[in-house]
Amino acid sequence: MQREDIKDLLWFLAVARERSFTKAAAELGTSQSTLSHTIKQLEARLGVRLLTRTTRSVAPTEAGERLFQSLAPRFEGIESDLSSLIAFRDKPSGTVRITLSDHALQTIVWPKLEPVLRGYPDLRVELYSDNGMRNIVEERFDAGVRLGESVDRDMIAVRIGPDWRLVAVASPDYFSRHPAPGTPQELVGHDCINLRQATFGGFYAWEFARDGRDLRVRVEGQLTFNTTLPMIDAAIGGYGIAYVPENLVSRHIAEGRLTLVLGDWSPPFAGYHLYYPSRRQLSPAMAVIVEALRHRG
Repeated sequence: MQREDIKDLLWFLAVARERSFTKAAAELGTSQSTLSHTIKQLEARLGVRLLTRTTRSVAPTEAGERLFQSLAPRFEGIESDLSSLIAFRDKPSGTVRITLSDHALQTIVWPKLEPVLRGYPDLRVELYSDNGMRNIVEERFDAGVRLGESVDRDMIAVRIGPDWRLVAVASPDYFSRHPAPGTPQELVGHDCINLRQATFGGFYAWEFARDGRDLRVRVEGQLTFNTTLPMIDAAIGGYGIAYVPENLVSRHIAEGRLTLVLGDWSPPFAGYHLYYPSRRQLSPAMAVIVEALRHRG
């Protein structure tokens, strides 16, 4: 079937449905003469007469009625499918993939998303948790979560959380066996719980700052993890000093399970940001995620 045949069949359906060239032409936005000529060409190609024309009316022939009854439901089905696609475009649905750290997931993203997702049953969210700096375009993520200072300038960044900081903590039992460090440099002589960075494969160098002075200390110890939460458990267990988000250990500090050291050397970070490539690619599903996570503090 040629492409023009589909248009001609649609025009035939309009005439057969309206029983009038005048009404069908108005519906199709064409002239009555053009419509009549198109139907005649269709009949010539098919080799059968489809419409009976009089000066007062138009009616399908037996062949025309059979063609109408066959085609009408099919084209109506296509129109219904296209309408469904438009609804899919405008309705928050589909899958949104986000890469983020376990800390961002636990403290910011999941607490904000959980109540929102209940209102959007057609929205699916895939949360890929690691501490790597992933290329969201190459790895086909819709968005990522990083500290504000780490977001590339060519990305759209939306702040989703308050400032926070990393703090050095260990159990009272550990400090009963080892003197507490007074400066970041003294960490070199301690058992420290390391974090391996997924992106670069090396250990995270602990970052400190005070009075305009920045320090990066590479520590050593018996244990290394690639996510934050087990580091806290190990610190509580007395295996060494961990450098972890303060809001994950504040309760443990208050209840005496952990002791904070070097607090005056721990600067705040510029909070987590959700980032994505372009506003033009913001689907309805992604728009829901952005608004749900946006920081309003």
